Amino acid sequence: MSKRNKTSDIIDIRGIVKQYISKWYLFVISIFVCVAIAFFYCYIRNDEYGVRANVLIQQEDANPLSALSGDFGSLFGTSGEVNDEIFVISSHSIYRDVMRDLGLNKTHYVKLGFMKKELAYPEFPIDVLMPDNVADTLRSIISFKVELNEDGLADINVKAKRKTLDKAKNVKLPYSVETPYGKFTVVKTEFCPPKKDVTSTILVTGYHAAAEEYALDIYSEIANKKSNVIEMAYNTTNYELGEALLADIIKKYNLHGIKEKNMQGKKTAEFIEKRLGLLMEDLSDAEGKIQNYKEKQSIVDLEVEVEYQTKKKAEVEKLYIPAKTNLEVIKMIKDFLLDPANKYELVPMTVDSEGLVEAIQKYNDLLISRDNAIKTVSSKNEALKRLDNRIAATRQSLLSTIEQAYKNAEVAVNDLYRQMNTTSGSLGKIPNQERTYIDMERQRRVKQELYLFLLERQEENAILLANATPKGLVVDEPYTLSKPLGLKKIVVLFIAFILGLCIPPVYIYLAKLIRNKVESREDIEKNTNAPILGEMCNDRSGNHLVVSPTSTSSATELFRLLRASLMFMLNDANDKVVLLTSSTSGEGKSFISMNLAASFALLDKKVLLVGMDIRAPRLAEYIDIHPQFGLTQYLSSTDIPLNKIITKSPVKDIPGLDVIVAGPIPPNPAELIASKKVDMMFSELRKEYDYIFVDSAPVGLVSDTFSLDRIADSTIYVTRLDHTSATDVSFIDDIYEDKRLKKLSIVVNGVKSKKTYGYGERK
Repeated sequence: MSKRNKTSDIIDIRGIVKQYISKWYLFVISIFVCVAIAFFYCYIRNDEYGVRANVLIQQEDANPLSALSGDFGSLFGTSGEVNDEIFVISSHSIYRDVMRDLGLNKTHYVKLGFMKKELAYPEFPIDVLMPDNVADTLRSIISFKVELNEDGLADINVKAKRKTLDKAKNVKLPYSVETPYGKFTVVKTEFCPPKKDVTSTILVTGYHAAAEEYALDIYSEIANKKSNVIEMAYNTTNYELGEALLADIIKKYNLHGIKEKNMQGKKTAEFIEKRLGLLMEDLSDAEGKIQNYKEKQSIVDLEVEVEYQTKKKAEVEKLYIPAKTNLEVIKMIKDFLLDPANKYELVPMTVDSEGLVEAIQKYNDLLISRDNAIKTVSSKNEALKRLDNRIAATRQSLLSTIEQAYKNAEVAVNDLYRQMNTTSGSLGKIPNQERTYIDMERQRRVKQELYLFLLERQEENAILLANATPKGLVVDEPYTLSKPLGLKKIVVLFIAFILGLCIPPVYIYLAKLIRNKVESREDIEKNTNAPILGEMCNDRSGNHLVVSPTSTSSATELFRLLRASLMFMLNDANDKVVLLTSSTSGEGKSFISMNLAASFALLDKKVLLVGMDIRAPRLAEYIDIHPQFGLTQYLSSTDIPLNKIITKSPVKDIPGLDVIVAGPIPPNPAELIASKKVDMMFSELRKEYDYIFVDSAPVGLVSDTFSLDRIADSTIYVTRLDHTSATDVSFIDDIYEDKRLKKLSIVVNGVKSKKTYGYGERK
């Protein structure tokens, strides 16, 4: 298994840590920036508080079967009625009314330095007033920017939908603004500081839009599955606003419940009041008739005269009057239902019949449901039509029940009346006027009993209306939690510190992934089996030839190390030709070639440096020589001898180093490199020189170097940190595994170094 495959699944922790340590400044910068941002965020952040309230929904069991259903309902949690009340307390209509009460359709900002800060409710220095009809219909957001100077003069800029609606300079407040949406008035409030510059921005929207916005942040839910308590929650940086908001929502909800509860009572009160007026007239007429009759018949006191007869008929009359009263009440209810004007009016429950009261209650419940539904749906709604059909069917059933009750009551009255007539037949000695008087008195008493009965019901109904209690019992009034919500400042700073530690590794990894360049010797060793001959540091002297007999620079010392390693690889007496190549230009191949050749020449060896990168020759430029003939001229001609292209010792400090430059760029470089004359030339050069260094073309660009492998004994592949790509390293490994170049080894160029006591120390 290759080295690359062996190490592909192993994480080099030491290498990673070493890499991170070398980039320590990135960690310092990242931590500093993250902590600074977190500190600034904590500085400008307003603490958010949780405002809570609890409301108990009181159950009203009007249905006699509700107790049984309640017992079963407790087994499975709260009833569905509480869920309905959650919908009501969270309804858009209630939120809209709250927006109107508290003026929450306006958002106020004040400029503090270079920042804008939302003002706390309700301490606004400047406000914008508008009629309710404008706020009800407003669908856009209108911005009022008011700049008030210390003299009390204001500059006002009004915008909507990025269009300027009005501009005013140096105006006194209050100031009225006419817009296509309506009239607005900018005013100072009691919280406006005197003799001080104020810059405020007020965003105005409609009640409906504000209700929708706040509805997103207000939560209402059942506190417990088996409870009837609604828990309300609102998180805000302004706890005064939160408490006022929840309190007003509960208030509006209870007012809505009381209004709905009193609807039937008010209808009953109206009906009783109307009937009392009619009975008062009937009773007055009956008493007037009795008075006129007594005056005409000269009757003073009939009670003594008819005492005996009255006692006999007392028992019958005691039964007759309640029966007659009940008959009249049933008749009035029947007339009320038959009147088309009362088609959808609530029927008053003023009878004592238990079955009839239950039927009326069911009918009234349907009418109340219709009143609630018609507020939210159109008259063409199918559900409303079905409800109307149900009401009509119930009305017919109720009429049938009333008709039957009326017949039964009429039979009872007639029977009692016949008994009274039978008793009256035995009173033959009683004068005719006495019988007439008794009949008239009987009618008066019936009217009077009915009148008193309705008066009693009226009082009872009035007591119920006066003592109407809200459906929602406030268990906990809106209160603010003592501790702010969210993360503490120390936690935010700690998270920022951790984030600052995490960002540099991610950055280093992504940068490496994007650049795809090797950054260290370890990166090369992990991806190839080819041996590393040595390293070369960056030289800052600016010279192309850094090796000299007296130099002790880091670069010179590293070239001596390379020389020693290379001599170990050239272990055969005939190993003389060293081929130097790279993947691309710019990796320091020519620099390594000339300096490595110079280091061998310092050993009193005869060394030849051959420039065979004939496509892009740079060797002559680096050494600063300009011979008459070069390699390409020699290879392409038969008239130039070999010794004419050899420049003897062009570097005076290194007498044993000869050079052959590439010469002019030929039109057919590949053919020249592949010619037999190259083999013949190197055969001659081997006889004369101890070492021959060949500066060839990069193998990643052309195939010339592979053609020269036939004349080489060893190959040095030059790589450069932050220049050679990982793909190039993989290519080197392929060349090494396929043995396409003899004795391939790698020189890592571009490593960092520092000088210590005159020696080059690798880093």
